[in-house]
Amino acid sequence: MSARLRATLVLLAALAGPGCGYSLAGRGSFLPASIRVVAIPTLENRTTIPRVEQLLTDKVRTEFIGRGNKYEVVPTTAGADAILSGAILSIIIQPVGFTDQQLASRQLFTVTMRVQFTDARTNEVLWSNEALTFREEYEMQTKGNSNVDSTVLLEQEGPAFERLSIDLARSVVSAILEAF
Repeated sequence: MSARLRATLVLLAALAGPGCGYSLAGRGSFLPASIRVVAIPTLENRTTIPRVEQLLTDKVRTEFIGRGNKYEVVPTTAGADAILSGAILSIIIQPVGFTDQQLASRQLFTVTMRVQFTDARTNEVLWSNEALTFREEYEMQTKGNSNVDSTVLLEQEGPAFERLSIDLARSVVSAILEAF
């Protein structure tokens, strides 16, 4: 009798599971169904770091495209249903870890930006954040005597910013699509 009861419970659980409302996180969308074409022009760069706006813009576009065929992503506003615009306000690199010789061994990379998602037909702001902040830490490589090689900072900024830009793009697109 207990084997039959267990089988019945397993069957009921299997049948109830699909109707429970669970879905994959990061794949939903609460945007109006009329939004099919999303314009993502190049972000404005208000920092002194060149070309950073190109990398961030590309990552946001890639993240929107990665959400399936629901949205067509274009670089210009002509013919778009919605527009994602923004500006990179600041990028700060600061030491957060030190060697025995008090040289930086770990850096904190912080990006602050303004982002807005607007319905192009009604000019209604669907989502915005005026001070979106993202952080990424990374280790500095040392040469044999524990001195930090200053040229390594330039080599490591690229990979750190690459990781940071992917996380930033994912968070921005999720916030827009999932209405957080």
